[in-house]
Amino acid sequence: MIVTTSTIITAAAVIAALIALGRYFTQLHNWYLKQGKQDKAIKAIKREQTMITYALSACLDGLHQLGANSSVTDAKDKLDKYINQQAHDQLDDEDE
Repeated sequence: MIVTTSTIITAAAVIAALIALGRYFTQLHNWYLKQGKQDKAIKAIKREQTMITYALSACLDGLHQLGANSSVTDAKDKLDKYINQQAHDQLDDEDE
């Protein structure tokens, strides 16, 4: 077998293409793993926000019971409406 410059160039092109494909699939795999980590982080943030919302609701309810009216009552009503709307939106999303 005679090795010519065109054979060497063709072999180098094939090797470069294989390396490029390997890097592409490695980057794709890393992106997929990153998405999984982000999904877990988002779920944790949503749980934390839910707890903060319920704690805020309890604080507003306590202030209302102690007689702090006006803006406390308005904020409590708006928060209750928001929580109720989110619950209905979640049910609608589950039905689809």
